[in-house]
Amino acid sequence: MGQRTPLFDLHVALGAKMVDFGGWDMPLHYGSQVEEHHQVRRDCGVFDVSHMTVIDIAGSQAKAWLQYLLANDVGRLLEPGRALYSAMLNTEGGVIDDMLVYLTDGGYRLVVNAATGAKDLAWMRAHLAGFEVQLVERSDLAMLAIQGPHARHKIAELVTSARGALIQHLQPFEGRSEGDWFIARTGYTGEDGLEIILPAAQAPGFFNDLVGAGISPIGLGARDTLRLEAGMNLYGQDIDESVSPLAANMAWTIAWEPAERDFIGRTAIEKERATGVKLKLVGLVLEERGVLRAHQVVRIAEVGEGEITSGSFSPTLSKSIALARVPMATADRAEVEIRGKWYPVRVVQPNFVRHGKALI
Repeated sequence: MGQRTPLFDLHVALGAKMVDFGGWDMPLHYGSQVEEHHQVRRDCGVFDVSHMTVIDIAGSQAKAWLQYLLANDVGRLLEPGRALYSAMLNTEGGVIDDMLVYLTDGGYRLVVNAATGAKDLAWMRAHLAGFEVQLVERSDLAMLAIQGPHARHKIAELVTSARGALIQHLQPFEGRSEGDWFIARTGYTGEDGLEIILPAAQAPGFFNDLVGAGISPIGLGARDTLRLEAGMNLYGQDIDESVSPLAANMAWTIAWEPAERDFIGRTAIEKERATGVKLKLVGLVLEERGVLRAHQVVRIAEVGEGEITSGSFSPTLSKSIALARVPMATADRAEVEIRGKWYPVRVVQPNFVRHGKALI
C-alpha cells in the first residue's frame, strides 16, 4: 500500500482504477481515459494532485537563496501573486526537479513533483548553510487542479463570492490567497484552469461539490495524454538528473542575466552552451497506424539516432505523438523503430495542442 491523499476513499467510491504513482495510490481513470481527456479539452474536469509537495519559504534571505538554488530568477517576480517555472539543477547541470514558484505576501511558495519531494527537500536543506531561510513542508494541505475552457467560470459559481471574484480577475501564472485557500491560474494540460491549494480536511467536501456540480473527476491517464499534447515534460521520463535543461526544451527557463548571479549548475550549462548543445527535445507525429512509446529508437538519415522519451496516442489529434531527444542537426523527418519495423515520422515543435486547437 502506498501513500494516500485525503481523497483516496472518494476515488474508490467513484470506481477509479487505482495505481501506484511515485509511491502514491492514485486514480488512473474512472472508466474511460479517452473520455476524460476529451472532457478536459471540451469542458473541464478535476484532478486530485494532492500528492505533489508544497513548500513555503520565508526569511530575510529567501530571495537570495532561491536565486542561488534555481536556474530561473525569482527576482523577476516583482509583486506578490506572480509565478514562474524553473528547474533546480545539480552541479553538473542536470535537472533535479522542475517546479512552480510563487511570490507570496510572506515569502515564496514552491510546488514540486510528487515522486521527487523527499529528494528535493534533502537537496534544499543541504544548501541552506549561510542563509537566513525557513523552509516548511506543507503536508497539512491538499491540492486540486480544475482544468478546461469552462473551468474558471464553473468554479467561480461554486465558491464564496470573494473567491469567485479572485478567480475572475486572476491572470495566467498568478496565484493568490483568499482566506485559507491559495488559488492559482496555472496547470499541466495546455488548457486554462485553476490549481487550488486548501486545507486537507476541506478537500473531500470541495471535491464532492465539484463532482456533484457535474465536473468530471479525471485520472492520471488523461493527465498524461493532455500534458503530452501540450508538450510538457514529465519528470523521470523527459527530464531527470542526467539531462540538461538545454536538451529538454527548457532553455527559456534559464535566467542568464544578471551575469553575476551564480546559481547551482550555471558553470556546467554555460560550458555546454559555449561548446555547442548536442541534443534537443522535439515532437514526433506518426502519420501511419501504430503507437509511439518511450524508449523506441529514432533514426535520422545522415545525422544519427535519438530516443523517444514519452509517447502515446493523442485523442485530440487521432494520431500517435511523442517527445524525443535527438541530435541537434535533426530536421523535419525521421524514422522510429516499432516492433522491429521502421516507420516514418514528422518532426515538429514539441507542442501539439494548446487551448483545444491543433498546432501541427
